[in-house]
Amino acid sequence: MTIDLRDALQDHFGFPAFRDGQEEIIEILLAGRPALAVFPTGGGKSICYQLPAVLLEGLTLVVSPLIALMKDQVDALQERGIAAARLDSTLTAEEAMEIYDRMRTGRLKLLYVAPERLANENFRARLASTRVSLLAIDEAHCISEWGHNFRPDYLKLAKFARDLGISRVLSLTATATPKVAEDIRRNFGVEERDHIQLSFHRANLRLRITPSPEDGKRGILLDRLRDDPAAPTIIYGTRQETAESLAAFLKRNGLPARPYHAGLRDETRAACQEAFMSGEAPIITATIAFGMGIDKADIRRIIHYNLPKSLENYTQEIGRAGRDGEAATCELLACADDLRILENFVFGDTPSPEAVRRVLDQILDRGDEFDLSHYELAGVNDIRPLVINTLLTYLELDGFIAATRPFYTTYRVKLLRDLEQVLLGYDESRRKFLRAVFATGKEGRLWITIDPAAAAMELDDDRQRIVKALGHLESHGDLALKPSGIRHGYRRLRKPDDLAAVAGRMQDLFQRREDQDLARLRQVVSYAESGRCLNQHLLGHFGEAMEQPCGHCANCRGDSGGSGAERAGDLPGSPPPEIGLEHTGAIQALLGEKNGALRTPRQLARFLCGLTSPATTRARLTRHDAFALLEGHPFEDVLAYCRTLLIP
Repeated sequence: MTIDLRDALQDHFGFPAFRDGQEEIIEILLAGRPALAVFPTGGGKSICYQLPAVLLEGLTLVVSPLIALMKDQVDALQERGIAAARLDSTLTAEEAMEIYDRMRTGRLKLLYVAPERLANENFRARLASTRVSLLAIDEAHCISEWGHNFRPDYLKLAKFARDLGISRVLSLTATATPKVAEDIRRNFGVEERDHIQLSFHRANLRLRITPSPEDGKRGILLDRLRDDPAAPTIIYGTRQETAESLAAFLKRNGLPARPYHAGLRDETRAACQEAFMSGEAPIITATIAFGMGIDKADIRRIIHYNLPKSLENYTQEIGRAGRDGEAATCELLACADDLRILENFVFGDTPSPEAVRRVLDQILDRGDEFDLSHYELAGVNDIRPLVINTLLTYLELDGFIAATRPFYTTYRVKLLRDLEQVLLGYDESRRKFLRAVFATGKEGRLWITIDPAAAAMELDDDRQRIVKALGHLESHGDLALKPSGIRHGYRRLRKPDDLAAVAGRMQDLFQRREDQDLARLRQVVSYAESGRCLNQHLLGHFGEAMEQPCGHCANCRGDSGGSGAERAGDLPGSPPPEIGLEHTGAIQALLGEKNGALRTPRQLARFLCGLTSPATTRARLTRHDAFALLEGHPFEDVLAYCRTLLIP
């Protein structure tokens, strides 16, 4: 029987017609082939897998890194009567079990998960016994080491799809350069004909580059915002401190601005986002933490107060403006000084060869079955958790280890009724078991802390039985649970013949990543300094040819220092500052404190450049007066200076 896709779209989602590219992608998937959809932000990617999910027999598994986006999409699908669910860390054990039951019985059409969920051996086993008709991978550029937002967990998705025999795989992204797209196609076996890419050109966006020295940016910003203070506006800055200080500055000047960044409490961020969506707070000063999953059609201005990390990030961020089709302005206040801070972030992320070798030693010398905390491993070695995750992922892909399951080490328990009342409904053996479990806990004023592994050892019982019992009591409203201390289980498959060679190969990968990130920054500067059509420049970056200048960007209109002809000029900026006497005294005083988190030249350099690390965060050194003392200095200069202070 032939399916009329347009009728199905109307029946299930209420849309009278497809947007560009959607129907082509759906036809490829229904034919049983993998596909790649490169659609601009707001281009309607979700229908490309949601409609096939309804039409195909079996489960559609959607992998997405954005919990907030998962929740919004699941809520919308459920309102339309479509059986959708999400598995994430906010669910109780009973809620997760109910979802597993719906998977097993075929009562679920779409299941949204984070990529980290696939590290759970139990979850993979459940999927192996479930008919998975389609795997949809959102933010698919994260799979590519050439991409701007590489995530190690994405690397395992191709092997996962092969292991489960899933032939229909839809990769979705809004930011794939030709090299990244080729990487995605190779990983998932997508033929070139099944790579559907829409134009990134948005004719309603007025792109503008405004070269500005650092001390001139705030005046320009005020001028722009005072033209229409009620227009929905996002102002992007590099650092959390920039978001805070800009919001305070704009408020002092009578403009209704609020800051948004990852350092705020969850409820504060949620309130800020809601105020922006409702129009109560039209101006948001934000880091890139703001915007993913924001579905507000009438954003009229995107202003980049600092240079973005890459042209991919920039394109994604400006793509949030003018989704209603009306004119919107996207302006970049370009200053070369921003480059130093962005480069410092890149240098600060790269681990030393010694740290890589040390971590590999610690991972591969733990026995055939072991577990570890990514957080603790990062803290002990003072390298970022992303580096730990990347190392573990490569060890998995190279066949040295296999992930088993993550688990929590402790549970904080608050009884909502008297324990004896809770136990009334159980037989004597069950009551005895539960009393013994609670007796192993450490009592606080309101909460009891229970370590299931220690309790299992003390009671000569099974850890999983204890965890299931606590989850059962929570589901019946007898207690509140707060799990913490996540650890990840692994199985060692083999030991490397030459650990030094493995460490060297890993270090080469991190070095290559650093080189790529620095190259992306140079691409941003090239865009900001070029006098050619801004849209032509951006589209060319994504492999799209635009034969004629757009005619509507600032360069084409001649109001940004050019007249539509080629214009090139260095961005304004100040020379790199010197490390002076006013710095050396403070640094010597810092060294005199003998902080364990600042033992090596790299640790000290990161601290002085204002880059957090696991060790300095744990030691609360980010509050120290010397933190970010050399923030505007090039990292390599600071590192060389620190090597003269801390000679091994």
